[in-house]
Amino acid sequence: MSNNLSNSNTIMAGIKEVGHKVFGGYAELLRIPHTARYSIGSVIACMPFPMVGMTITISVQHYYGNYSLAGMLTAIQAIALAVATPLLGKLTDKFGQRQVSIPTILVWIVAAVALTTSITNRAPEWVLYCLTPFLAAIPPWGAMSRARWTKILKGDQERTNRALSLCGVLDECMWVIGNPLASTLAVISGLLAFSFTGMCVVVGALMFLTELTTEPPSQTQLARAEGISRKEYREREAARAEALKVETAAEETRRRLEREGVTDEATINAAIEQAVADARSGKKASIWGPGLIAVCVTWFGLGAFQSATGISIIAFATESNMKQYTGFVFACFSISSLMGALVYGAKNWSIALWKRFYFCLAVVNIGISTFLFAKHLWVIMIIYLIIGVCQAPTWINGNQLMLHLVPPSRLTEGMAWMGAMNSIGSSAGSAIAGQFIDRMGSHGGFIVVTALALTSLAIALFGFKQIKDSTEQPMLTTVSV
Repeated sequence: MSNNLSNSNTIMAGIKEVGHKVFGGYAELLRIPHTARYSIGSVIACMPFPMVGMTITISVQHYYGNYSLAGMLTAIQAIALAVATPLLGKLTDKFGQRQVSIPTILVWIVAAVALTTSITNRAPEWVLYCLTPFLAAIPPWGAMSRARWTKILKGDQERTNRALSLCGVLDECMWVIGNPLASTLAVISGLLAFSFTGMCVVVGALMFLTELTTEPPSQTQLARAEGISRKEYREREAARAEALKVETAAEETRRRLEREGVTDEATINAAIEQAVADARSGKKASIWGPGLIAVCVTWFGLGAFQSATGISIIAFATESNMKQYTGFVFACFSISSLMGALVYGAKNWSIALWKRFYFCLAVVNIGISTFLFAKHLWVIMIIYLIIGVCQAPTWINGNQLMLHLVPPSRLTEGMAWMGAMNSIGSSAGSAIAGQFIDRMGSHGGFIVVTALALTSLAIALFGFKQIKDSTEQPMLTTVSV
């Protein structure tokens, strides 16, 4: 009896220790005054991201019986998001979070009401095409939350990195909740799904925007505080950025030559002078090597086959009279991905990055290809549970690859290309899958999924040599807790 009790205590102590290592640092951050409010508020307000596409797909299929139309509408929304999000981010930096978010939310609410009314009343298709882009009017809540963390923790690099990891975990939680909830509510009523999403937008926005103490100042406010115009402020910051760019170019050139074994000081100085001259003239060396091309095309494929998978699963469940269970299927994938993110991020990896990248990518791409042979919805759910563990690590590894494939001064550019390719892929995947489903049923959709997944994996091998050579030395994936 005593041995059993001792074993039980040991197990509980082990669980508590693991829990502290994984969650302790996050809990410490959320105990900072006001942080929990805007962090949770941003997640709630972000619900349109996982919910709108799923709601449109299920609602349009129900009222119009047309997967091609559903796929085209979700594609249009994805493209609109890719265009609108950077623009809204730029406006937020200029004018402030509240000044941009409030009118943007109003546009989204009006668009959601109009689109819901149009779908339920079977309005002409051109009306849906006109209204859908306005559902991209979603404030960049994630970016704004990260900006607040950066302001609060300025100068504390360790806790800032931890806060950014927390944002990633909360984003995963959003998809864990939003995707299956949308599919469940939309099966009952598209109006119910859109109403719930709208309520989340309002509640989350109130939590986030009414927290004023952590809001970073806009360019307008900073300029006003210094008694200059916003134009003068931007010009001054541009001059500072130009000086930093020149300094960075010189440093990157020196480090590159050191790695290449160049020791002749005259050669080094000449190369630095050329790099500085190029930086001042605005000339940039191309970042498009085989590695970056492979990653960007792979990210296009990831977006394409995953959006195609979503619409194909809905079609499969509908054919099997199990549409009400689609929420559970997507929940399995989301929960599994969240667990993968937590475990992967909490470990210091000694395995080379390229090995981790290709392993996780292969698990996801090959695993999802097996949906073509599934005969029951529960089989798909089990496969989702297995491959979901590698979903979040695939994204983490891809982001880390950018640190190796592009210079630090071009990192934002490289990341932007990855995001853009993923968004374009997502648009293409849902549109193509919708066409095949209308002609061949869900089997046609899964054929598209398989073709896209295997092609994406093959293309990733195109940049194998550069990816391997640049990441042979392990780069630790660390979350300090």
